[in-house]
Amino acid sequence: MLAMNFRGPYRVRAQQKPDPVIEHPGDAIVRVARACICGSDLHLYHGLVPDTRVGMTFGHEFTGVVEEVGAQVQNLKVGDHVLVPFNVFCGSCFFCQRELYSNCHNTNAEASAIGGIYGYSHTAGGYDGGQAEFVRVPMADVGPTVIPKDLDGDDAVLLTDAFPTGYQAAEMGNIKEGDTVLVFGAGPVGIFAAKSAWLLGAGRVIVVDHVDYRLEFVKNFAQCETINFKDIDDMAVHVKKITGGLGADVCIDAVGCEASGSLAQTIIGRYLKLQAGAATVLHWAINCARKGGTVSIVGVYGPTFNAIPIGNAVNKGLTLRMNQASVKRHLPRLIEHIQAGRIEPKKIITHRVPLEEVSDAYHIFSSKLDNCIKTILVPPRAARLSLVH
Repeated sequence: MLAMNFRGPYRVRAQQKPDPVIEHPGDAIVRVARACICGSDLHLYHGLVPDTRVGMTFGHEFTGVVEEVGAQVQNLKVGDHVLVPFNVFCGSCFFCQRELYSNCHNTNAEASAIGGIYGYSHTAGGYDGGQAEFVRVPMADVGPTVIPKDLDGDDAVLLTDAFPTGYQAAEMGNIKEGDTVLVFGAGPVGIFAAKSAWLLGAGRVIVVDHVDYRLEFVKNFAQCETINFKDIDDMAVHVKKITGGLGADVCIDAVGCEASGSLAQTIIGRYLKLQAGAATVLHWAINCARKGGTVSIVGVYGPTFNAIPIGNAVNKGLTLRMNQASVKRHLPRLIEHIQAGRIEPKKIITHRVPLEEVSDAYHIFSSKLDNCIKTILVPPRAARLSLVH
């Protein structure tokens, strides 16, 4: 099969790999119809995630058609069109029973924190991802969800990560009616966090970024205010000025370890790697939140430490909430929002690229070229079989 292949930082290509096979009677093989490039994939692409091995296939956002099922699979059949949450989870452990699917205890032998993730290095279990023609889906009875007939495939693929992650970011903010919500990052997750904040009752939503076309996009998609941080001297002072001296009720970090905005943080976190990425947005979020407010973190950071102003958080009485999204828990509600016409996730898709051109697709997304917001990769077999329509 054709698959994205990691050859080292900033080096990916499409090349032939062996087709995946059933390795356990609970597995399924899915023929990929759509796969996205996620902002989190760029952390792998840039060499910032430990134990990202040469030869790995990325891609934790994908949909497809079930090609084969193991002997124990009961909830799927060949021919089902499914969306596959980025979490690899067992459905039965202590954490899965509490719907903490991203913290599954049985799918990642490499860590005591995060569960398995498709295509996200051996620190997340070493599972190959969906930027390929086929993918092996373990625990197939609990992860994949059959796509409703009235749900567009482009909407469905955004339910595998970006929309649920943005929604959970807003949910973890414990938004009260009328709250001011400050979202850092106008990438896909930040865009969905801003839109979700309105769904949860926010009275004011502000998005911070430094790329003009992204700020213009989120302003139109999420009907929010925007701040270009290049235009202000001090983030916390500016936010207090526009919130009556209080600060935001909820601050959301939808950026993570590659944040711009601080030269010192960039050097220490991204280049010297003395901490787990640039903690710029963590500083901003803690310092911009009002006393007694909430900071919600869904941006990706490494497994080592970050130097953050925890004393400020303590003295302000902040609530800090964070996790990888537990996608399956959110799907019923988010599908209902789409079916009711409250949101059209597919509108954030700006680029549709053949899998054969994956190297160019990563370059465009990473360098923020051509007004790129979200890219879908289309495997050649899916294009020939019209699985993307």
